[in-house]
Amino acid sequence: MEKNKKIKVRFAPSPTGLFHIGTARTALFNYLFAKKNHGEFILRIEDTDLERSEQKYEEDIINNLKWLGLEWDGNIFKQSERIEIYK
Repeated sequence: MEKNKKIKVRFAPSPTGLFHIGTARTALFNYLFAKKNHGEFILRIEDTDLERSEQKYEEDIINNLKWLGLEWDGNIFKQSERIEIYK
């Protein structure tokens, strides 16, 4: 890895169910890797499954990350608001 490049790690859960231990493990691993390497931990909500995604699950993800003490850098990105970028 080039010395001057900043590491950016994203955590991109889908709000289709409750936050669980596997989700927590992935978030923790990504967060610790980013912070150990003086990088950024980015939260992106993968809410493109419109039939199963629910606001209450998105709130659950955010609340549980806060409870774990995992703070993301910058704004929360919502995939549904960025679809045009990928066309």
